[in-house]
Amino acid sequence: MKNKVIDIIAETLDVDKKDITLKTNLIKDLDIESLDLVDLVGAFEEEFGVEIADKDIKDIQTVADIVEYIEDHEA
Repeated sequence: MKNKVIDIIAETLDVDKKDITLKTNLIKDLDIESLDLVDLVGAFEEEFGVEIADKDIKDIQTVADIVEYIEDHEA
């Protein structure tokens, strides 16, 4: 799961996956903007078959947060 999440982030944001760890902060470390976040959320929803509620997006700060959210909400 972790590796797939990192692959999606690297591909969507066009960053080197070697620079992404579970502790990577999406906003502070990867400097993403709101449109990038929307693209990421869409990619995660499509890949893992989960729906990430708008109210939950603000709580997702790190790669670990994404992995945990997906694991908790997978069908």
